[in-house]
Amino acid sequence: MDENLAAKLKPLRERIDALDAQILELLTQRARTAQEVGDVKHAFHADGPVLRPDREAEVIRRLQSLNQGPLPAGAVSALWTEIISACRGLEQGLTVAFLGPEGSYSEQAAMEQFGHAVNKLPCPSFDEVFRAVEAGQADVGVVPVENSTEGAVNRTLDLLLNTPLKVMGERSLLIRHCLMSQSGSLDGVRTIMAHPQSLAQCQGWLNRNCPQLARAAASSNAEAVRVASQDQTVAAIAGESAAATWGVRIISAGLQDDAQNRTRFLVIGNIASLPTGKDKSSLILAVPNRAGAVYDMLAPLAENKVSMTRFESRPARTGQWEYYFYVDVLGHVGEPHVAQAFSALQAQAAFFKLLGSYPAQ
Repeated sequence: MDENLAAKLKPLRERIDALDAQILELLTQRARTAQEVGDVKHAFHADGPVLRPDREAEVIRRLQSLNQGPLPAGAVSALWTEIISACRGLEQGLTVAFLGPEGSYSEQAAMEQFGHAVNKLPCPSFDEVFRAVEAGQADVGVVPVENSTEGAVNRTLDLLLNTPLKVMGERSLLIRHCLMSQSGSLDGVRTIMAHPQSLAQCQGWLNRNCPQLARAAASSNAEAVRVASQDQTVAAIAGESAAATWGVRIISAGLQDDAQNRTRFLVIGNIASLPTGKDKSSLILAVPNRAGAVYDMLAPLAENKVSMTRFESRPARTGQWEYYFYVDVLGHVGEPHVAQAFSALQAQAAFFKLLGSYPAQ
């Protein structure tokens, strides 16, 4: 290294080392304070849930608003998510269920939401994610609910209809699909495997580049990679992290037909969230079978100035052409204008279920 360059870098690196030591000391103080919070709660027999979605969202938003440096807001969020996760783990471990095996997009969404200092519970199906949380085997679950290319994840919608669990949060994930196999090539490959939604999201690329190969559905992309790791005739579509998890090699990246392909995930559990000032509420509605019923159903939202961000219909499976409507709105049920709108909706709807109010991402 050039001596002049080394001389210039030396004091800067020494400053970084000193700052790192200060940061570590402050993190140690934060962790000890988090332990004291747990001790105080225990002493007052107030051992509620260690996870506070509203509190954690407020902490990160406040720090983002204070940030005046070169770090982008997303980096501040990612850093403090891990800090909060590590401190939370000192008070009580958090078990997170998601569609597995490991290496799935659901796992990625869960780690972005809760950090890595959690206990992971991969599940073979969406049904098992719900069941694990309902049975107390997991504290929270993370499930996909909609994709920007392929629309709603219908099985999740069906499970939300009957579960006693609440929606506690959301996480939007940019989906970047990769094709991978044992060898890192398509030599000897006869089948491409992935979750049906991922196959649909990549169908243009697949039609152009390997139309001769069969396509097979898997319960998850991570499961497809697991199969590919054991069968050289199978290539899988999944996220980049799955390749390292299962010891396969990436053939091509960025397969998705839409470069802005995103999937929205919901966090489910039994923990209610207080208003943060930037919240969403999710609900399910059904209306009487009469003219103008849907219009009348939405009127209370407009009358109370509640903005709707999502409106999805799903057959009620009665054979009578009846539908459930899945609706997301801005605001928290704890806010008076939102509560008033929901009260009016409940009074006139044939079915009303508030899935939850939670911090918006």
